[in-house]
Amino acid sequence: MLSKKQPNPIQTDGPDAASGIGGTNLPRSRYVLYFSIATLGCAADLLSKYWVFRWRGMPRANNEWWIWEGYIGVETAVNSGALFGMGAGRGGWFALLSIIAAVGILYWLFVHGAARDRLLTIALGCVTGGIFGNLYDRLGFWQPPDAPGQWRYEVRDWILFRYHEYTWPNFNIADCLLVCGAAMLMCHAIWHREPKTDPA
Repeated sequence: MLSKKQPNPIQTDGPDAASGIGGTNLPRSRYVLYFSIATLGCAADLLSKYWVFRWRGMPRANNEWWIWEGYIGVETAVNSGALFGMGAGRGGWFALLSIIAAVGILYWLFVHGAARDRLLTIALGCVTGGIFGNLYDRLGFWQPPDAPGQWRYEVRDWILFRYHEYTWPNFNIADCLLVCGAAMLMCHAIWHREPKTDPA
């Protein structure tokens, strides 16, 4: 009696495939893409903060340096809350939420298998870079350039936008990564469609 031939498992990524944390086959390039974006984004944020705060010092009055006079410039600021200063004084809670979010992202990408999607991998790499850039500050790993040994727990901001009398709350590269990553996730949710599969 002839046995029915079973189809071979689909090899989604050929020789580039690697076994994920949960046994999910993922391309090695996704690991490289995600961790490269997250690492480089975090490094760009921390280096820019370090350089700007050494150059301009801690926040003080009339400390703007303009790239485009009256519109785009550099001004140091510190934020003990979240985006736009919301939740000031609750940095510990935001640090905890950041850690939980980072763990959730890793699980979603590499255990659940979302890293098969390139756009999701890029978006979550940006979000992770932003999370760790600001988490570094919230955990108190930086010191004012003019007061060594005095560890601070606020997030350092330095990008200044102003339009006439309105000044946008200062922000940093980590914030840009978070916003860009969130925007990509929204676009993915709106326009992405799962490929149709034939019923078994």
